[in-house]
Amino acid sequence: MSSKMAACIFCKIVKGEIPCFNLYETERTLAFLDINPLSQGHALVIPKAHGAQLTDLDEESLQDLLPVAVKVAKASKIIDPKFADFNMLQNNGKLAHQEVDHVHFHMIPKPNEKEGLGIKWPQQDTNMDALKALYDRMKPELAKM
Repeated sequence: MSSKMAACIFCKIVKGEIPCFNLYETERTLAFLDINPLSQGHALVIPKAHGAQLTDLDEESLQDLLPVAVKVAKASKIIDPKFADFNMLQNNGKLAHQEVDHVHFHMIPKPNEKEGLGIKWPQQDTNMDALKALYDRMKPELAKM
């Protein structure tokens, strides 16, 4: 086991070394309430396998994550209609605001304007030539996958 995995708070939760409010669990995924919530009902959905970023996970772990996240969101909506609006957030890397180096999805209910996630999209002006050049580089790579 690498020292990163040994020190990872989410790996410790998976191993039962740190308690959590376990909402739902499969062979590959664990969902639990966030102890530092942005709103009531804020939950985390994590793969049991350690991976710092989404691109580090195996196919089986990836296939299990989103269905569990959706179940948590549906359960939230059932228990309280004010949880019908929510953000599903997943960050990769420090610059993208990832604080724990273990893949995790945040399911954050947005019951009103003050609670939950606040987002202002810093949209950029579109440069169609640059957009086309990016497309021309990405499209062939995706075709290889």
